[in-house]
Amino acid sequence: MICLLLPFLLLTFDPSPETWQDTAPQPNSLGFISKRFEYSWDRIIPLDLSLDDFIVKTIFFNKRELTKSFLKGAQFGTRARVEVINTSNKSKNPGFAVAIFDDQNNLIGVASGGSKIRVIKPGKTANFDLNFFQVKERIMRGSYFVISVELIL
Repeated sequence: MICLLLPFLLLTFDPSPETWQDTAPQPNSLGFISKRFEYSWDRIIPLDLSLDDFIVKTIFFNKRELTKSFLKGAQFGTRARVEVINTSNKSKNPGFAVAIFDDQNNLIGVASGGSKIRVIKPGKTANFDLNFFQVKERIMRGSYFVISVELIL
C-alpha cells in the first residue's frame, strides 16, 4: 500500500521554501527573562532579577559537599543554588538555565532545573539546586554567566 502511495506523495510535494510552514512549537510559558552577570565562585551573588512579581534574589556556585555525618567532606557534584521569592498573589512554576563563560567567551558549564511537582506559593521563598553534569571542571574559572528564567504554565 505504501509503495503505491509513495509516487503520488512525491508528485504532490513542493520542496520550495515558500511552501514550508513554521512547525516550531510555540512557547508554553507565562514569561521569560535572560540576563548576564559577573561570575564569582563560592560567593553569594545578588541578582534581584524580576519577572512578573517573581524575583530571583541570589545565586551561589559551589561544590555540594557534606558537612555532617561520617561522610563529612564528601563532594556530590557542582551546582548553582538559586534563591527566589514569589511576591505575586498567584503561585508560580519556574524553570531556570545557567550558562557560565570564561574570559575568552568559551562556554565552560551549563546547568538547568526548576519546579518539577511543586509551585512557589504567593509570598514564599524557595531555593533550587541546578546541577552541572559532565562539562564542569573549568567552572571555577568563570568570568561571567547568563541566567534565563521561564515561568511555566
